Amino acid sequence: MSVSNGQLVNGSKLELPHAAVGIAHHQGALYITSGTALYQYTLTGKLVKMLYESKAGDSTVYKCAVSPAGDKIYVTNLAKHQLLTLTTDGTLLSTFKDAELQTPNGVHVTPAGQILVCAYSSNSVIQVDGEGKKKLATVALQKDGSSGSMSICYNAITERTLWKRKTISVLWICISSSIGKKNNNI
Repeated sequence: MSVSNGQLVNGSKLELPHAAVGIAHHQGALYITSGTALYQYTLTGKLVKMLYESKAGDSTVYKCAVSPAGDKIYVTNLAKHQLLTLTTDGTLLSTFKDAELQTPNGVHVTPAGQILVCAYSSNSVIQVDGEGKKKLATVALQKDGSSGSMSICYNAITERTLWKRKTISVLWICISSSIGKKNNNI
């Protein structure tokens, strides 16, 4: 792995002593989830430390994303249908649950700090506040094409959100006080 202009590019191989389920990076720190733990590495692959661990079963520390300021890490707990908010030292700040957050897979933080979570079983994409404590909006439902969503990414340049399933769906979202939707399948 290598980083050029803030982007991951082809580089050296990173071998881990654990599974790699989710990955995020922020200013030289690489955060990797194993399914049960969150680790911090340097971009050269040196383990800094294990930040958080859950021994409550598999898929309890699933995917992760880092806030733009780098002060919070958001982690999906697939098994318990939760979004966890941690400090960068691994301290648990909040645990969020919602009826539309069934089997949360992907989590993404926009450059503006808006948290987007896609939930596989409830076929939804929701927006959560920056503290990770309350739902701000349901961004998409199965009728909008979010069925079986497993990962999510927001592109600030095109103002489009992508979530992954068997085909890639594109959902245009204006994340502000009003939410507009337009589906396109690629």
